[in-house]
Formats: sequence, structure tokens, C-alpha cells
Amino acid sequence: MDANDDVPDLSPRIFDRYASSSDDDSQPSYPSLHSTNRRLDYMIQFLDRNLLPQNTSRPKPSLPEFVAKGGGQGIFTLPDRKPLHPNRPPYLQLRPHPLRETQFGRFLKTIASTDRQLWAGSESGAVRVWELKDLYEEGEEEEAAPFRESSAILSNGNGNAAVMCMVGDEGNGVVWSGHKDGKIRGWKMDCESGGFKEGWCWQAHRGPVLSVVFTCYGDLWSGSEGGNIRIWPWESINNALSLTMEERHMASLLMGKSFIDLRSQVAVNGFSSILNSDIKCLLSDNIRAKVFSEFQNFRDARTRELLKVFNIDGQIENRADLSLVPDFAMEDEIKMKIVASSKKEKTQSSFGFFQQSRNAIMGAADAVRRVAAKGGFLDDSRRIEALTITIDGMIWVGCANGMLIQWDGNGNRIQDIQPHPSAVLCLCSFGSKIWAGYASGTVHALDLDGNKLGEWVAHSSPVLKMAIGAGYIYTLAKHGGIRGWSITSPGPLDGILYSELTAKGFLYTRMENLTILTGTWNVAQGRASKGSLESWLHSAVSDVGIIVIGLQEVEMGAGFLAMSAVRES
Repeated sequence: MDANDDVPDLSPRIFDRYASSSDDDSQPSYPSLHSTNRRLDYMIQFLDRNLLPQNTSRPKPSLPEFVAKGGGQGIFTLPDRKPLHPNRPPYLQLRPHPLRETQFGRFLKTIASTDRQLWAGSESGAVRVWELKDLYEEGEEEEAAPFRESSAILSNGNGNAAVMCMVGDEGNGVVWSGHKDGKIRGWKMDCESGGFKEGWCWQAHRGPVLSVVFTCYGDLWSGSEGGNIRIWPWESINNALSLTMEERHMASLLMGKSFIDLRSQVAVNGFSSILNSDIKCLLSDNIRAKVFSEFQNFRDARTRELLKVFNIDGQIENRADLSLVPDFAMEDEIKMKIVASSKKEKTQSSFGFFQQSRNAIMGAADAVRRVAAKGGFLDDSRRIEALTITIDGMIWVGCANGMLIQWDGNGNRIQDIQPHPSAVLCLCSFGSKIWAGYASGTVHALDLDGNKLGEWVAHSSPVLKMAIGAGYIYTLAKHGGIRGWSITSPGPLDGILYSELTAKGFLYTRMENLTILTGTWNVAQGRASKGSLESWLHSAVSDVGIIVIGLQEVEMGAGFLAMSAVRES
């Protein structure tokens, strides 16, 4: 057998947007007459536009009401339209920016990748799967790469089932997702097309599952609100995966009882699980067999013991300092028991006015004390938003103020840098590079020492999540768009791809003539109704592609804006 038989074909393929995708994959595909004519039309348009002198312009029909004059200078100069952005590396447009009105309840929240797939979770609880090897094989009229989507998850009273986090388990061929309703669901990687469903599901937490991670021992760790961390040993996961299709309903009972709650354990060295902040980040160091959480505590991945607790400045918190911070969870349980016993004893009596006032004041004091305790541990401006571990064993932390902090595997602070003022929302590492995604939509590429190799505006909205697969780093924007960037960017290959794609711009350039109707409406004189708008626009909208309406005399005072903000919140 030839040694090259199992090596996949990694040569780039040119995407032909005009070729039909309805042909059988087993037969050679030939472009249809229609697609050939469209190709020729667009090529002619492309050549006409480039051969046209710069100082001449073709006459365009305009509306009789108003003819615009002037412009073309200063800030009114038309932007230079190019196939590719000169300050941005070439990328794969996996999912273009969708229209906001089509995404209500369906916004993508997170992504995760495997060697051959990219997974994304949405607000509805459904997941999407892209086969990375098929990203170029798009149809003629498709605006995004082909994907498979699961059925939407209907919540059963535990809250919204939105996907909060995902992690791939390639050893078992399963992708695990944590949801807002507190459940963990498992999805088979070799899922069928269409509305596939989850294979395993159980109630993991009372609150939302904010983070999930696999350790080198095969254990599944999950974090939730109030510092709650639960572990499912690999034995329990293996037993659940070994169930047949008819026995899968037993997995919910099996996994629901086999977890280890770290809040109920008191570790060595006098430390206890006192941190009551949300566990949004979990990181597994598979070399040293440790688990690192966002609130600077190390745990042994095998014994699950709390080894070290330190603050954002690298100062170790000792036993005396930790004892000053009360365990609010234990206090809440005691208070609930006291209240329950008092209700049983005084079912026929009612609290007086002063007793109720005292309870209200005590409740407010407890809330203030909670905020003070949390704020004392970590300043909100330096709140940790992302974690990643590099190939040299260093741990990088991204903060809300844009700071990047480097730690070694033993919890010693090495350095801190701030290459960008915006908040760091995600971090990712591969080989000798580190990528940071910011709330401004910018992506930074750094080396292992923190030196900036390059930066570019990846999206027009915050970069929520990053994932690496098949030689690309994929970025998910808040508006739902997904793009793939080569792991070699920035590099000499970007210039080669840029020149090649620019020369073949007619293959993906389409010219259209649009008619735009603009008008203004004075909202102070009269409120716009459906009938008034129809009578105003009906005579002019027959051949109009885009309608732009401006509003006059809109109330924009400070008081009005403040009340609007209050109503929206």
C-alpha cells in the first residue's frame, strides 16, 4: 500500500460561485449554460469598469425631485472599493454577517472545533456543524458555507436552553455543550444531516453551565454560578457512552448522581471553597495535571485538591486571609433553616413592622457585604475574561481592561502587557503564536513572549470566541458572523494570496444597479401611521430598491435619553 494513500488532499481549490451544486458528487460537474452566461456577463462588467477612464462617469438616471451636486472631495470622497481589505489578511467567510432581524433567539453564543469539524451553539439551544473539508464546496446561490443544524431545544421550565460553552471529546467522538438551563448535552460527531438531536443529557447544575473542560484523566469539569464546580469522572462518562440507544434515557439518572461537588470538600493546606463568583473560565494543564480557574486557584486534576489560591497581583492568599471571607453559601443554608423553623413555630402569627424593617435592612447589608467581598478579591476593571495555555506551559490571562498577564505553571506571575485598550474577550494559542480577540473587533497575533506580530480588524463587532481547526483560527463575532484566518497570518503567504485574489476579482464580483429613494418625516408635526406612509411612498416605490427615511425634530434631550435607557433595561 502506498504511504501517500491516507494523506488527505490539502491543495487549495478555487471556489466557482457560478457552477451549479446540484450535480452528483460522483460524476464530473460541468458548468451549465446559465452559469456560463452569468460568468461572461460579470467578466464584461468587470472589464468595462476597469477599462473606463478615471475622469469619466456613465450617466445614471436620477429622481426628478432632487439632483445631488458637489461632493467627491475631502470626507465626501468615494471609498476605494477593493476585493480585499489592504490591512487585513485573506480569510474564509464561513458565515457572513447575518441580518439582525433574522437572528432573534438564534444568535450564536460560542464555537468549538475538532480536527475536522467546527461546532457552534445558539441561543435556542441548537448546535450547528461545519465540515472543515467542505468549506469551499458551496452552491451557486449560497451566502454561507453548508452546515448541519440540530433541532431547537424546548426548555422544560428550567429557563432558557441557550448554549453557553462547548468542548470537544475526540477520544469518544462526542462534543459536550453546557446550557443556560443547567444541563450538559452530548452530541455525536458523526451526526446525520437534518434536525439531529442530542445523544446524552442530564441536569448538571441548578444555574447555567458557564464553562466545561476535559482533564488529562478524562474527567469532565464544569463551572457554574456561585463558585460551583462539579466533576464527572471518566468512569461515569464511559458508562453513559456505553449505553445503547434504548438505554440512553438512563444516562440522565446515572450522570445526575455520579458527580463530585468541590464546594462540599475541604482541601489540604487549610483552604476551602470560599469563592462565590461565577466560574466562567476553566483551563486544564494536561502536562502538569492541574486545573486553573479564572479566580487564580490551582487544583490537582487527579486528587481534585485545592493547591494554591492567589490574587490578580500574584500575592498568595494565606489561611488567615481566607478565613476573613465568609462562606455565603453556608450562611444562606443556615438562614433558610432558621426561617423555615420560625415559620413552623409562628404559622399563626405575623411579623411586626419593626421586625420586617430589620429583616429588610439585614438583607440589604448582606447584599452589600457580598459585593464588597467579591470586589475585594478582584477589581471589576481587571476582571478575568479569558484563559489559554501555550506550548511552553505558560498560562495567559485576558482581563476586562485589555491587560494580558503571563503566569507560569506554578502560579508565579511573570509579566503583564496591555497592547490594546479594549477588553479581552477570548484567547487562543497554537504552536508558537497566541491570538487575542477584543471587544473592539480587533485580533492581535503575539509570540510566546508577548511581542505583537500583527493586528487587524477581524469584525465590526466584538470577537466573542476563537477556535482552531484544519490550519485556521475561526473567530465568532457578536453579530453572528464567523471568519477563518490562516494560522500563518501575518506572513508572506498573505501577500501572495492577496495578489492572486485581486487578479481574479471578476470571479466573485457582481455589479448591480440600485435605485435609492430618500425622504424625511417631521415627527413633531404628526405621528407616522401606516396609511400616511403608504400614501406618501406608494407612488414612488414601484422601481425603488432601497428606501431611506430620515426623522426630523426627534426628541434627543438628556432626560429623554435617560428615561429611554431605564425603560430598555
